[in-house]
This record gives sequence, structure tokens and C-alpha cells, in this order.
Amino acid sequence: MTFTTRPTLQGTFGMVSSTHWLASQAAMGILERGGNAFDAAVTAGFVLHVVEPHLNGPGGEVPAIVATAADPTPKVLCGQGPAPAGATIAHFRSLGMDLIPGAGPLAAAVPGAVDAWLLLLREHGTLTLAEVLEPAIGYAGAGHPLVGRVGDTVAAVRSLFEEHWPTSAALWLRGGRPPAAGEMVTNPAYADTLRRLVEAGQAAGADREAQIEAARRAWSTGFVAEAIDTFSRQPFQDSSGRPNAGLITGDDLAAYSATWEAPATLDWHGYSVAKTGFWGQGPVLLESLATLDALDDPTAYDPGTARGVHAQVEALKLAFADREAWYGDDVEVPAKALLSREYARERAALIGDRASAQLRPGRPDGAQPRLAAHVRPGTARRADPTDATTGEPTVQSDGVTRGDTCHVDVVDRWGNMISATPSGGWLQSSPTIPELGFPLGSRLQMFWLEEGLASSLAPGRRPRTTLSPTMVHRDGEPVLACGTPGGDQQDQWQLPFLLRHLVGGQALQEAIDAPAWHTLSLPGSFYPRDMEPGVLVVEDRFDDDVLAALRAYGHEVRVTDSWSLGRLCAVSRDPATGVLSAGANPRGMQGYACGR
Repeated sequence: MTFTTRPTLQGTFGMVSSTHWLASQAAMGILERGGNAFDAAVTAGFVLHVVEPHLNGPGGEVPAIVATAADPTPKVLCGQGPAPAGATIAHFRSLGMDLIPGAGPLAAAVPGAVDAWLLLLREHGTLTLAEVLEPAIGYAGAGHPLVGRVGDTVAAVRSLFEEHWPTSAALWLRGGRPPAAGEMVTNPAYADTLRRLVEAGQAAGADREAQIEAARRAWSTGFVAEAIDTFSRQPFQDSSGRPNAGLITGDDLAAYSATWEAPATLDWHGYSVAKTGFWGQGPVLLESLATLDALDDPTAYDPGTARGVHAQVEALKLAFADREAWYGDDVEVPAKALLSREYARERAALIGDRASAQLRPGRPDGAQPRLAAHVRPGTARRADPTDATTGEPTVQSDGVTRGDTCHVDVVDRWGNMISATPSGGWLQSSPTIPELGFPLGSRLQMFWLEEGLASSLAPGRRPRTTLSPTMVHRDGEPVLACGTPGGDQQDQWQLPFLLRHLVGGQALQEAIDAPAWHTLSLPGSFYPRDMEPGVLVVEDRFDDDVLAALRAYGHEVRVTDSWSLGRLCAVSRDPATGVLSAGANPRGMQGYACGR
């Protein structure tokens, strides 16, 4: 028997896996009360706003992939808000900027998470808004024991809060110090915001859907929108080193609504893998799987061997290069060509026995790729080599954060399943709006301030998000939902997990626990958009002979701590037996799965 840090849970009633045990158990409590997977996911989403405020917030976003028992066809719920109407390249250039700041009001996209969660509840939930928000209101109002990384994050930006963001200091530096691990912390303003949403719903009458719609209006055109409009007009210091006002207005919130859309999918080894569309990075995973298949080499599927890691890393590099050249919202993306077998064979032919340090986008349908000047050869900045991404936020003193996110997966006894990756609106992304108890996000930093690119900034366009939930179907039925925080690493950590589970036959927890790795040889999505050509970060649980072989392939191997890379969550369902399973990442010591 292979040792795992915890068991792969199994049962037939319901399973939840998330990045915080309080969110998982709150969601499980909703299942126990008769709610379905979508009621439970909404509950978890709002609890995560409270208990992982350094990793997500109401001012952020959430994409999700949903399959219902009535209609198992996967659908994408897009809670990624767009650029505000005033967010133009000309505006940022007029401020002397060549990159969008990584923190501060100017970097905020329209908040999308809350509207998306409420749309999910209306369309597919069964419980009332009051019932699903009760746990989050309780934790925000009465308090919860804080995980240590929240205090660490606050400590890292303490001077910024004290000198420039007084509303954030008032919330997070009570008594003149960051909160300690395990300290009971409250957020009365956010608890009141949620109560007011519930009250707005109840004022609309007894109908459940009418209540949810009234709460959505209170958010988009009511007291929340009014507070955001007023606060966004105030200048605050951002990561450009200067104070700037934000661009979001009440009109931007009123114009936004979360949407449903078809996923990008790939038929692979008897499965259908579903991701968000090419407005996000999700298809990177699909391209990588297709390229590995085109190698026609079974050894390329093993993430524990040097040969397998090398092949997978090189496939990912090629896919991420395509992300830079072709992925974006409201543009003509050659989606069919990018996921075709012919194109996969072209890309696979570029993988040899030496690691590449080049950014090599392809030419789907013969089209000429175009890259931002910032990432063209000889122009990309080099990151601080001590700044290793670990799936937790890396916060600099100016508030810039890379790769912080949450995740939740739920499956219920009826066969409903959801994979959701909430993020943005971090406590360190922008000053706290005092009346609401949360800040805005900073997702605009993923746009380029250069015309004519797939991800050029434009009003109404969605940022090319890193958020990347996954759902897998077999014979038309959902069998797996998974995901992880980690910014540009999200699909990198999911790839070996899927290979271990779907090809190698490992149970969920075994595949999650296995040694992890990722490459930094791609342009970062977060300010200042660094790239470290040829660098491969690996956990030190790999054998020395594997590390030596990877170096022989030409990778610049950077060894990091044993349990530091990835925060995977996963749930699964066997349609033949109805058996449900779940696993959760032990890294960081806060993700947890529960179920029966």
C-alpha cells in the first residue's frame, strides 16, 4: 500500500474538497441539510471570502465548470469581470505606464465573483440566499481562528497599509499589529454587507429566485455599487509608486452580469476534458495533453521520471507560448486549429532531448503569432530567483501578489458536480472599502498596454485570467472535478495529477501527494510579467538520479521544499456504482476534503 498523508475519502452521499477546512465543512453542512452540490459550492465560496481573504474576496472573480444530474453536459460559469469602460491603453499611457500596476485601485476589473455565485444559486441551487450565506455571515461577524498565512501577508504589506492604505490598516492592523495565527478575527463590515444582501432579497417576497435577483440588484445597482463608485474615485498609492484613482464606476457594475458558455474540450484517452474558453489559460492543459499524445511515447506520461517530466515540461512551454500569442477575450482565436491533432503533431516535433529556453508560439492555420514587446527575446525581465511560487501568495512590500487563489470541488449523491476557482480581491490587492469590508481586485494587470495583441487592454474585454478549473467526463457522465491555486502554475500542477490519476491509475490522494514541479520558463501573468528561461522548480522528494537526469536534459533545476508546490483539490464519481471520492492537498496544512 502506498503511504498517503490522508485517505482518499469514499462514500455515496456527498464529497467536498476545498483549500480551507472551514469552507469544506460549511459546504458539507449544506449537503447534510438537503442542499445540492451547487448550494454547497456557493456556501463554500462565501466562506472562502472570509477565511482566506489573502487568496480571494468579493471584489474578485470566479470561473466554474458545472454538470447537473439533469444535464451532464459541462457548462462554464464565467464570473470573470471585464475591464471598466474607462480602462483604455491611452489612459494608462497618459500616466506614463508601460505595464498595468499589480496592486491598487487602477488595476481593478469589474468584480464578478458575487454575481456569479448568486447566478449559480438561482439557476441550479435549491436553498435560499439566507441559508447559504449563514456560515459566512457567522464567521465574518462572530469571528474565526485565522490561518497564519493571513497574518504573514498583512505583515509583508504593513508599511503600505500604515502609510498609504489607512482603511486596510483599520481592518488588518487592529492594535497596531498584524493578526496572529489562530487569533479570532472578525470582519463586521462584510458581515453587514452580506446581511444587507439577504435583507434586500427578503424584501422582494417569499419566492426564492426573486430574492436572489433582488440581492443581485443590491450588489450591481444598489448600496454595493454606490460604495464602490465613490471609493474608486479616490487616489491611493499603487505598485507604480504613485497614487492613482480607480476606473470602476457604478455604471460598470450595472452593466455586468455573469454568464454561461460552452467549455473548450479535448477528447483524450477515452475521456473528455473540459476547461474554460480561450479568454483564460485553461486550454493550455488541453494543448499539453494533445502534444504528449502526439509524441507517441508511453514514457512521456510518467510525471515521476526524468523522461516524463522533461516531455511534460516542454509540452507545457509550447502551450504557454501559444497562450501569449493567441489567447484572449473578444478576439479571433484559432481555437479549432490549436486543439487539432495536426497541430499537436507539429508542436510535438519540437520536443527533443534538450530543454528549450525559448518562447516558441506556433502558427495555427499558418497564421503569424504576435508577442508583446515585453516578452520578445532579449526584452523580458528576469525575476528574483529567491521568489519561488509555492501556491501561496508571494507578496512584496508594494502589495504586488503573484499566484494566489482558492479552489472548491463538490459532488453530491444525485450526480451534480462543480469545479470552481475563486480568486482576486485579495486583502493586499487594493485598499479596503470601509463600508463593505473588502477591497477591489487587480486582474487588469494581465492585459498588455500594446495594441493588436490577443490580450491587449480594451474596455469590456475580460482579462486573460490564470484561473483554471477542470472537469472530466467519461461516456458523457462527469467523473472528476479538480483544480488548484497557483497563478501560472495551475495547469502545470494539474497536468501531472491527471496523468497520475487517469493514466497511472493512482487514487486521488496518492496523485495529489506525489512530488510536484513546475517551470518558470514562460512570461508571468502577474506584474512585472517576469520570465526565467529554462528554470524548472521541483520538490526535493525527487530522487537524486532524476534531478541529475533533468539537468542533463538542460533544465536549470531549482530544488525547493518537500511539500511546497501545489494545493490541489479533487472529487470524483463512478457513474456505474455511484461511489464518490475526494482528496485534498496537505501542503500549507489548511486544504481539506470531507464527505460520506
